[in-house]
Amino acid sequence: MATNLRRLGILGGTFDPIHNGHLDVGEAAARGLDLARMFAITSNVPPHRPQPFASSFHRFAMVSLALSGRRGWRASDLELRSPSPSFTSTTLKRFHERGYAPGELFFVIGADAFSDITTWRDYPALLDGAHFVVVSRPGFPVQQLSHRLPLLADRMVSPPIDVLAQMEPMIILIDAATADVSSTAIRQRRVRGESIEGLVPPSVRQHIEQPGLYTSMTPGRRASDQAVESPAGRLRGED
Repeated sequence: MATNLRRLGILGGTFDPIHNGHLDVGEAAARGLDLARMFAITSNVPPHRPQPFASSFHRFAMVSLALSGRRGWRASDLELRSPSPSFTSTTLKRFHERGYAPGELFFVIGADAFSDITTWRDYPALLDGAHFVVVSRPGFPVQQLSHRLPLLADRMVSPPIDVLAQMEPMIILIDAATADVSSTAIRQRRVRGESIEGLVPPSVRQHIEQPGLYTSMTPGRRASDQAVESPAGRLRGED
């Protein structure tokens, strides 16, 4: 199948820190739908979550490191450049303003996070802003979503599908194995002094360990962050 250069994946999250589960979700979507590009967008102030533990600088840096060498993947500071809370509906509108039609956008998300979609701002209208690509997570198989979200069941489809012939936004379910890890578990392991090897890419692990990130469970600035100013004016914090 020829790659459609306008077929753009969007993987949003607080990424506090980014981990192999995030990358597995994005890879499953990119592979299953032949996405030309994947933007990993670090959220600024998550509207439904506590303040991030690491600074914007560190979270964006870890995403950049995690994506290094991944062809077609790009770390984006689109949401970090806005001082306002990060809402998926707002981010999708920004891509529409850049000339992308809803049928060309694929918002990628784990099934655990998508199960709370009814609480998101601008629901259900935001589902018309892009295809939502939902990937299984440990304990949250996509097969259960039609029961969890019965009002959305009619919009749910599973590959193989001809996405180009379906320009109306759909909820695309992808059942794939993804790493059983969460940002919360990584932070807890750091506080306990346990290894996080194999849970995040090696470059991300090095970035976490060198300045001593996540050795405290207090959200906000760390002693290790105080010497690093977050990007000035730089979706939803998926774990």
